[in-house]
Amino acid sequence: MSRTLPAAFSSPEAKRRHVRRLFATIADRYDLITRVLSYGMDGRWKRRLVAKAAVQPGERALDLATGTGDVAFALAASGAVVAGLDVTHRMLQLARAKQRGVAAPRVAWTTGDMTALPFPNAAFTLVTTSYGLRNVPDLDQAMAEIARVLAPGGRFLSLDFNRPETPVVRAVYLAYLGAVGATLGWLLHGDPDTYRYIPASIRHYPGAAGVADRLRRAGLTGVAAIPVLAGLMTIHVAHAPNRPSPLTLLSRGSETCHAGRTQADAP
Repeated sequence: MSRTLPAAFSSPEAKRRHVRRLFATIADRYDLITRVLSYGMDGRWKRRLVAKAAVQPGERALDLATGTGDVAFALAASGAVVAGLDVTHRMLQLARAKQRGVAAPRVAWTTGDMTALPFPNAAFTLVTTSYGLRNVPDLDQAMAEIARVLAPGGRFLSLDFNRPETPVVRAVYLAYLGAVGATLGWLLHGDPDTYRYIPASIRHYPGAAGVADRLRRAGLTGVAAIPVLAGLMTIHVAHAPNRPSPLTLLSRGSETCHAGRTQADAP
């Protein structure tokens, strides 16, 4: 492993830079890679996420780290009015092309950072993300932003890799992802570290229980961690309280600091 990958986790700013470079590099192969690494089960997991969201017709939904839009399109097809946000502008260009190509439901795309969301307080009754929390440079700040933009009683759902608690299972799991990632990195980009980032990010991730604890600290309630694929993946479900918590109110007081940090996706 090169020195670049460990350095990516040395600070929030280092991770921010690495993730932005990485996803700009892999954007055009993102759909392929997620399907290969999941043995084609990625679509099934995302459909399960959307089903658990129990979309209400006409509700405002936000899909974070939307990538090329799979979850955003599914939410819109279920009747939600959807905004999709991603830090990688190229991902959103691909999502727009997908939208035109298959007459997918209309989604409003925004290039932006999950740690500084360009939306008003309590703007959405539903927020989702797939593979998003693990990649943010500051997990607690991202969760505070999610809590800020959720309306009272709103729902948050996240699909992501888990970090298995059992040492043997964790070692085998991460070794598999590292070996497959290195091979794909060489074949597609000439760099084995490109997809070795995935197991490296899992090692630095707090895991299902840790993420649930942080969601509670962010002021969300009714937090549940649902095992997927025998616990190798997790869907987290949480709710905004019917009345904002003091933490959320404090976060909402800084809302004006986030204006102007994003750009709408260009055709």
